Amino acid sequence: MNGAAKGAIVGGVFLAMVGGTAYGVYSLVADEGAGGGDAKGSMSAGGPAAGEKASGPVTEKETAETARAFLAAWAAGDDRAAAALTNNTQAAQSAVADYRSAAYVSKAVITPGTADGTTVPFKVEAEVSYQGATKPLVYDSRLTVVRGATTGKPLVDWQPSVIHPQLQRDERLRAGTPASPPVKAVDRHGKELTAELYPSLGPVLEALRTTYGQKTGGTPGVELWVEPATPDAPKRTLVTLVEGKPGQIETVLDADVQAAAEKAVAAHAEASVVAVQPSTGDILAVANHRRDGFNAAMQGKRAPGSTMKIVTAAMLLEKGLVAADRPAACPATASWDGKVFRNQDGFSSQGQPFSNSFARSCNTAFISLIDDVKDNGALPSVAREAFGIGLDWKTGVPSQDGTVPRTSGPAAAAEYIGQGAVQMNPLNIASITATARTGVFHQPVLVKASLDGRTLATASRRLAPGVSAQLVQMMRQTATAGTAAGAMSSVHGSDKGAKTGSAEVDGAAAPDSWFTGFSGDVAAAAMVEGGGHGADAAGPIVARVLNS
Repeated sequence: MNGAAKGAIVGGVFLAMVGGTAYGVYSLVADEGAGGGDAKGSMSAGGPAAGEKASGPVTEKETAETARAFLAAWAAGDDRAAAALTNNTQAAQSAVADYRSAAYVSKAVITPGTADGTTVPFKVEAEVSYQGATKPLVYDSRLTVVRGATTGKPLVDWQPSVIHPQLQRDERLRAGTPASPPVKAVDRHGKELTAELYPSLGPVLEALRTTYGQKTGGTPGVELWVEPATPDAPKRTLVTLVEGKPGQIETVLDADVQAAAEKAVAAHAEASVVAVQPSTGDILAVANHRRDGFNAAMQGKRAPGSTMKIVTAAMLLEKGLVAADRPAACPATASWDGKVFRNQDGFSSQGQPFSNSFARSCNTAFISLIDDVKDNGALPSVAREAFGIGLDWKTGVPSQDGTVPRTSGPAAAAEYIGQGAVQMNPLNIASITATARTGVFHQPVLVKASLDGRTLATASRRLAPGVSAQLVQMMRQTATAGTAAGAMSSVHGSDKGAKTGSAEVDGAAAPDSWFTGFSGDVAAAAMVEGGGHGADAAGPIVARVLNS
């Protein structure tokens, strides 16, 4: 190397040289509490006088010196020195030590970028070597310098993502021969599904490998991967040093629908979508566009807002308290157990049928009927018995099957409109729409049960006669003349229905955007965290998937 970035070998590891000056390890002094907490170390120059505790914001000089010292110690493989410059010595020392001993990083050039306040970006150019196989490992990460709460010293705020941006809490980097061989996943038509072609399928493909890799006849290679915090979560491969022999696994995904889903979620940050086939429960597509790589489409747990009104309406219809064509009051406000609920923009209507309240997403039309229901367990019961929520779905990969707990007081009222303790993800809401469409719950699957003989969840009953038809009628009205009309106007054909939702989340600047719809034998649901009204962000995602 030459010019502004040269390298010096220290302990078998390359240290970065920036501006012609090599990083060295600063003189470090052990600080109290070195087992964790605010831990630390001190630099021999640039800090306060001995015995004096610094205070106030971390300075530019402290940020630069702390970052340089930490990165130099890390690059040199000095886990104790690096850890002493963080506010969690125990976790940091283990991670830095693992970088060489468990991730088998044999060389590393770590180059800092320009600080943004107290945050310093840096680039890692490394090599992973295991049993004679070597591959490059190149990525960008960042660290933030904070002032130690008990010592006042500038310290790296320890996060696993400092070591690698894909690392989350309690996760580790590991290299070697994984227990599960690779798999070649194909869609329902035999087309190969790869993370390169369908980026958001990465977690799903890793989960398929973890579950089915040993059952498909493949042989493992050599890899660097992220070891998950929990044993049932899939490993995430970062680098393949030696290719293994994959076994083939058939999914029920549809590559064309998946491609549309990938493009649809790419338009919004923190977006997720799932498409299912109502007649079978087959999952046709699952896509996420998230910074954390989490499969929120299938594993998320967030309040679904007014998309939950599909279930609430089913319960009210079954009890005979409403009918799609019967007038229902929609006042501007409604109270339950001391809590006041309002409609968006304060609208109200009188003398209109319940289908109008559903299509316009009138909160009060649902809340005001709680006294007539006379049973706080009615909503959880219909969610479980008819819609299959909470029945331990076995989709073929890790998934959450929704929660509608029995509550009381204002929390029970909030559940009627998809707030409070209700927890859903796009898979759950797509399935709810599919059940409304057909009248019977089909447990969603990504891999056919016949592949491994697993037992699928079955609901204890169908929707009551006539309820499915009324739900479909009201969803059609919502798609043509209600809150979903704008988004659904681009969906081809006349056989279509939808429901919008906006879910307020504590501390969030904007509500989550939810949208679900059907067209023919496809149902889809999307969620965009902080996306606002359901029709604004999630709606176009669902429309694009339905059109595929």
